[in-house]
Amino acid sequence: MKKDNKKVIYWLLTGCLLIFVMVVVGGITRLTHSGLSISNYKLISGTIPPMNDTEWNTAFDLYKQYPEYQKINHQFTLEDFKAIYFWEWLHRVIGRFIGIVFIIPFVYFLIKKQLTAPTIKKSVVLMLLGGFQGFLGWFMVKSGLIDRPDVSHYRLAMHLTAAFITFAYTFWVALDLIYPDKKQIDIKFRNLIRWTLGILLLQIIYGAFVAGLDAGLLHNHWPLMNDGTLIHESVYIEQSPLIKNFIEGKSGVQFIHRYLAYVVVGFIIFIWFRSKKIQKNIVQSNSLNVLVIIVGIQFLLGVFTLIFRVPIVLGVLHQIVAFFLLGTMTFSLHRFSK
Repeated sequence: MKKDNKKVIYWLLTGCLLIFVMVVVGGITRLTHSGLSISNYKLISGTIPPMNDTEWNTAFDLYKQYPEYQKINHQFTLEDFKAIYFWEWLHRVIGRFIGIVFIIPFVYFLIKKQLTAPTIKKSVVLMLLGGFQGFLGWFMVKSGLIDRPDVSHYRLAMHLTAAFITFAYTFWVALDLIYPDKKQIDIKFRNLIRWTLGILLLQIIYGAFVAGLDAGLLHNHWPLMNDGTLIHESVYIEQSPLIKNFIEGKSGVQFIHRYLAYVVVGFIIFIWFRSKKIQKNIVQSNSLNVLVIIVGIQFLLGVFTLIFRVPIVLGVLHQIVAFFLLGTMTFSLHRFSK
């Protein structure tokens, strides 16, 4: 049987889909403040939720020992707890399922010798990324179980960004198999897309900062900030040294995320116009057209999410479209790289 065949491609694309689902559920988990509902980590037995009243009460009693219940949710009933437990449990189960979906077919393809050496190496990298992502998930949750009833926004950003990168790399490996052709490329144009992808990843990191600090709950005006200015004074006087305002201050973090969006949009529109001067095929052209459309949708979603103070539906949609934007950017870069 041919190596790196359609089955291998479907396997990789299934992984992409599952990572997407996991990020969506992770976004719901964050927006419903469900992430600290399970304060222990059991790889095997943790896949089974409490099955009777005794087990539910035991899980609830464990939750009561930690800051989120003691400082924020002390009025919770068992039914309230069950609601937040569900999302965190589902998020973790999907993570385990992704591991199974990756490892078992990988071993099968190895035994059947259906993978080329380069694909085996890339698959090992994917396995390491997946394992690291699981560690980051627990590392993030752990930060909210000590003193603060909230996870570190740094660790949240690491967890989310690792998921996006894992998806992008998995998609890239699949694209290598879907499009094995080699062709002449415009190196300067390829590098322009690379730089834009880097800026997009920085924007994703700041999106995680905004989520982790609940920075979307202030300055809910657009295009100006609350006081009718482009830069609210709290952006630069809140903390010392000044740099802390832009990595730990709510106003400063929102300011960066707000205005970096213009930079992302500007670069993508520039890519689109710049592409008019180079020779390209229909797939390349369509990828850039879709890229412009998606970044426009994402920008509008960001504005409405801010104005309406991050309702769950808009917050989740904003994260979903960010995923599509990264996927389209990855596809575009791939098509102009080989």
